[in-house]
Amino acid sequence: MADNSRMTPEDFNLNSRLRASDADRDRAASVLNEAMAQGRLTAEEHSERLDALYAAKTHADIVPVIDDLPPAAAVAASLGRTGPTPATKGRRLVAVFGGVSRKGRWHPEPLTRILAVFGGAELDLREASLPGREITISAVAVFGGVSITVPPEMRVIDEGSAIMGGREVSGDTDESAQPDAPVLRITGTCVFGGVEVKRKPRGNGKERSWPLRIR
Repeated sequence: MADNSRMTPEDFNLNSRLRASDADRDRAASVLNEAMAQGRLTAEEHSERLDALYAAKTHADIVPVIDDLPPAAAVAASLGRTGPTPATKGRRLVAVFGGVSRKGRWHPEPLTRILAVFGGAELDLREASLPGREITISAVAVFGGVSITVPPEMRVIDEGSAIMGGREVSGDTDESAQPDAPVLRITGTCVFGGVEVKRKPRGNGKERSWPLRIR
């Protein structure tokens, strides 16, 4: 495996005009989140850099935002990968000093990325039309929160982490323990924030014929 620890932002000048993807911005955001958790950035600096990051159009715009932070070289190295990856596809929801909400009959993507910074995101999957048997939500909460509501028959697998934050996930039910139950996989990090997954019946008091609607 290549050693990226000796790399500098100058190593990526050849890629500086390459258009940035959502996945590129999300990888760089993880550097900012870690830096704030370590006390290298104040909350105000973190917010200012996030604004610049999500306004970035090219790799050249991203590198100055992170080049004075320890993990930046490894992230910058990853910006040189131009081939498609699974993480480049999906939907991105951003709540910065605000909120986003998805409920009722909506259409989640196989991968949904959420960034909540001093804000909140609320997703309700009970009436959602799923793209397949499994979906992934990658949630990053920094001084913010992400709340996800699932129906009784959905299995939830939490693979995320918390740094001075919290994660609370409802346990399985008889329906969600079935081998062919629909799956919600949660990844991402909480930094002074939280992720909560709660299990509720549908609003009409009646359970939809299992399984969930799959489009």
